[in-house]
Amino acid sequence: MRKFLIVIERAGDNFSAYSPDLPGCVAAGSTREEAEREMQQAIALHVEGLLEDNLPIPEATSSAEYVAVP
Repeated sequence: MRKFLIVIERAGDNFSAYSPDLPGCVAAGSTREEAEREMQQAIALHVEGLLEDNLPIPEATSSAEYVAVP
């Protein structure tokens, strides 16, 4: 099983999501949870397409962290 970082952002009245390690793989939803579910499906389809085309699956190298600023 592979894990990929996803970033979920508010986009007006909706939410959008993307993975820095999978350029062009994006999703959207009306809620944060929906965007996350859609992104999970988008990643699965993206990886499936890479495998079908005999292309390498990128290594997940991105990470995220919150920092506190006074």
